[in-house]
Amino acid sequence: LGLARLGLKVGLLDADIYGPSLPRLLDIHHKPESDGKKIKPIEKYGLKTMSIGFLVKEDEAMIWRGPMVQSALTQMLNDVLWGPLDVLVLDMPPGTGDAQLTIAQRAPLKGAVIVSTPQDIALIDARKGIAMFKKTQVPILGVVENMSVFVCPDCGHAHHIFGHGGARETAEKVGAPFLGEIPLVPRIRETSDAGTPVMVAAADGPEAMAFLAVAEKVAAALKVADRPAPRIIFE
Repeated sequence: LGLARLGLKVGLLDADIYGPSLPRLLDIHHKPESDGKKIKPIEKYGLKTMSIGFLVKEDEAMIWRGPMVQSALTQMLNDVLWGPLDVLVLDMPPGTGDAQLTIAQRAPLKGAVIVSTPQDIALIDARKGIAMFKKTQVPILGVVENMSVFVCPDCGHAHHIFGHGGARETAEKVGAPFLGEIPLVPRIRETSDAGTPVMVAAADGPEAMAFLAVAEKVAAALKVADRPAPRIIFE
């Protein structure tokens, strides 16, 4: 939504097959249209979107093995009528499994944005993700620290519930830009659960400005990012 607010034509693909969140986040509860060959993405808040969650019930478990995950992701990449876009954002689940490897191999990724909370146990997975993208020659556009700080609405005191600065430190260690911090704020959770993200529900609020600041840095990084064709390296 931040990239769209900057005037870019944006597509958003929910690549989390086992735990898709896009239907709830954007309050979409109907299936996309299809002509039997291609699927039309669902448009909401200026985004063209696609998620496996549009095709199944919210509480239905996706009990799929790796090949089925790979097939679903390939179809959503190739068989969706995305049309002319400036950016296609692929929202991937944590880890370095089938989803990440399939996309790294089959899509000419311009770069990856790593999102992590500042706590050590989360940063372990973030560093593994960075290592995987480096092995597949995908540039790291930067690192974002999510849930960085909670400011008490009563006393105004800042609480670093999950620690602070871990994502920035990780970015420095791997030589990647630090893109910014997203605070731990009830309004972000409330608006997301309601299907009207904070960038829509409170477009001029401080939370939206935090997301917009990150989007501006991502957009700038995309202009200069360059990469060769994907190649998997095993050591």
